[in-house]
Amino acid sequence: MEGLAMLRQLIGQLQELLELYGSHPSSLVLPSPSLSPLPHPLHLLQPLPPPPPLSQFHSQHQHQQHHSWCVLNVDDGSTDDYYSLIMAAGKSGNFKMLEPCKPPHAKKPRKERTRGKSSGTTNTAEIMEQQIWKDFPEDLFEAVIARLPIATFFRFRSVCRKWNSLLDSQSFSQHCAQVPQGNPWFYTITHENVNSGAIYDPSSKKWHHPTISSLPNKMIVLPVASAGGLVCFLDIGHRNFYVCNPLTQSFKELPARSVKVWSRVAVGMTLNGNSTYGGYKILWVGCDGEFEVYDSLKNSWTRPGHMPLSIKLPLSLNFRSQAVSIDGTLYFMRSDPEGIVSYDMVNGVWKQYIIPAPLHLTDYTLAECGGRIMLVGLLTKAAATCVCIWELQKMTLLWKEVDRMPNIWCLEFYGKHVRMTCLGNRGLLMLSLRSRQMNRLVTYDVSNREWLKVPGCVVPRGRKRQWIACGTAFHPCLTAIA
Repeated sequence: MEGLAMLRQLIGQLQELLELYGSHPSSLVLPSPSLSPLPHPLHLLQPLPPPPPLSQFHSQHQHQQHHSWCVLNVDDGSTDDYYSLIMAAGKSGNFKMLEPCKPPHAKKPRKERTRGKSSGTTNTAEIMEQQIWKDFPEDLFEAVIARLPIATFFRFRSVCRKWNSLLDSQSFSQHCAQVPQGNPWFYTITHENVNSGAIYDPSSKKWHHPTISSLPNKMIVLPVASAGGLVCFLDIGHRNFYVCNPLTQSFKELPARSVKVWSRVAVGMTLNGNSTYGGYKILWVGCDGEFEVYDSLKNSWTRPGHMPLSIKLPLSLNFRSQAVSIDGTLYFMRSDPEGIVSYDMVNGVWKQYIIPAPLHLTDYTLAECGGRIMLVGLLTKAAATCVCIWELQKMTLLWKEVDRMPNIWCLEFYGKHVRMTCLGNRGLLMLSLRSRQMNRLVTYDVSNREWLKVPGCVVPRGRKRQWIACGTAFHPCLTAIA
C-alpha cells in the first residue's frame, strides 16, 4: 500500500503543477481526500520555476494545445503497472500522456509491412504500364523488338502468338536489316556432344545450348561455313549438306551433289544481297580441282566451269582454315605453293596468289576484318609458343605481324605441345588452345586488339567442362530463312 500511496501523491503533485500553469484538464483524476501526503521525498519532480506572466502563458498555451491527457484510474490494475508508466514518463524528460481513446500503436509484423509495400508497388507499376503501353503505336512494336538484344529472343517468342509470328513478317525483317550488326556469335561442337551444338554470345559472355531437332541424329554433322545468320553443315562423310538458322530452327537439307566426290572438301558461303531473302550460294572445292556451286533460289547444284590451268593441282588445301568471304569473293588457304586461291561467286573467276607463310608457324588460318585479310597462327621457337596475328599487305603480298598474345598468357604454353583451332574468323576470332594438360578458349577483337578469356562451356545442370572440337562464327539473325 505504501507504493500506491506514493503514486497517488505523485498524481496530486501533477495536479498542482497543472493548476499552477492554469491548464486544468477535467479528465484528470483528483487525489482522494482520505489520503494524507507522505513525508517521503519525490525525487522524480524537478524544482519548478516561477510561473510566467499571463501574456506568455496564452502564447505557450496555444502552442501546447495538441497535448492531450487521459484518465488514470489508480484503483484498477496493479501498482507496478502504473508506477512503471510514470517512471518511464519521468525518465523521458516530459510528462506527456497518451491521447484519449487512442491505444498505443501496435508494431506490425515484418511480413505484413513487406506485403503492404510490395502490393502498393505492384499496383503502381500496373497502373504505370497500362497508361504507357495502351497508346503505344502498333507499327513501332516491330521496330522496338528488332533492336532488343538477340539473347532475349529465347524468351520473347513465348510472350504471345503475335510476337512469335513476327519472324515471318516482311516488315519485321526490314526493321532487323536496319539494325547495325554487332559481334558475331560462335556455333561450336563439343567432343562429348557431337550431335548437339553450343552457341557462345560474346556480348553477354554466356553459352546457350539449343537443340536443332531437324539435324540427323545417326551421323555426325559439322559446321563448315555461314552467311546472313545461317550456318552450313556437312556430314563427316562429306556427302550431305544442311543449312539451318540456329536461333529459329529454320532448316533445309540440300539436294544431292551432281559430282560424286567423297574426299575432303573446303566450303564457303555468301549472300546474293544484304539478306537471305535475296538467296545465298554455297561453294565446295576438292583438292583435285573439282567444285560446284549451290544456288538457294534455284535449289540446285551447278558446275559453272573448270579451274584454270594456271592454278597448280592438287590444291593441297588447308582444311584447318575456313574460307573468308569479302565482297562476294571466297578466299581459301593452300600449300605447295603456299598462298591463297580465290573464287568470285558473282563472275565465276578463279585466281591464285603465291604468299609465303611466316617462319616457324603452325596451325595457321585465314581471318577477315573490315575487308582486310588476316592470318592467325602459333609461332613456336624452342620451347616457347605464342599466338600471333598478321595482316596481308596488298602492295607487296607479304604478311606483316600486327599483334601478339600477351606474354603473361603465353607463359602457360611453355614446354607444352599446344594445338590451336580457329572457331571464328570474322572480326572477332575465337581460338581453342589445347594440350594434354590444358584447354583454353580466348577471343581476339581484331579492330580493338583486345584479348579476352572465354568462360568454360558447361552443359545445363552439369559441372564438367566441355572440350570444343570445331565451330564457326555467324551473325545472329532472327529473320534468316534457310
